[in-house]
Amino acid sequence: MGPVMELTAIEKRYGAAPVLKGVDLRVFEGEVIGIIGPSGAGKSTLLRVVNQLERHQSGVLMVEGERIDPHWSNRRLARLRAKIGMVFQGFNLWNHLSAAENVMLGPRTVLGLEKAEVAERAHALLARVGLSAHARKYPSQLSGGQQQRVAIARALAMQPRVMLFDEATSALDPALVGEVLEVMAGLAADGMTMLVVTHEMRFARQVSSRIAFMADGQILEDEPPDVFFTSPKHPLAQDFVARVFR
Repeated sequence: MGPVMELTAIEKRYGAAPVLKGVDLRVFEGEVIGIIGPSGAGKSTLLRVVNQLERHQSGVLMVEGERIDPHWSNRRLARLRAKIGMVFQGFNLWNHLSAAENVMLGPRTVLGLEKAEVAERAHALLARVGLSAHARKYPSQLSGGQQQRVAIARALAMQPRVMLFDEATSALDPALVGEVLEVMAGLAADGMTMLVVTHEMRFARQVSSRIAFMADGQILEDEPPDVFFTSPKHPLAQDFVARVFR
């Protein structure tokens, strides 16, 4: 079976400044790719190109065997994004909607599903992330960790083929990080295909199928976590691992 997603020679520039420089990456069903590296490496931009929040200038992006054209209309790209859930650093919840209503919004407006079906799905997903008792609460009544778990449930409500996590715990108080990582680890254990940009190295090592190490807009290493963290080959990767675990 072919990859769920394949990136070949992807390049992205902001004006004359290159951010992604010929990125290659193949992602197979059920894999968890931990994307790590120093700040400014292009990690978040890579995720944003994957779901076309940022359009690449050159290279080939394939999702489920379909080549994604960066010149597609927003309507056509919306169908792509329905396959690719994304959880950001910020929670980006609608403050005037309850937790359940936030989760229901996408399937109702984008997929056009009936309210009863969507409500059932929302409550099942909130239970999955440990928030059954908070379905009627508004974001202002929830902790940061609870809000991020609602954001995960909201992304899952679209029944995506791939989930993208862009530093999903970086905005949280350290005491709340664990509850979000636990949900993410549960998704990985259930076989969800995931691309995870993270600074949580222990989590990346334990949960990832592969580690993609990025620096200067390129993936310099793509290895199983035990291989990468014990014997990185590229000098920049060696320096990164030494600094992380010193």
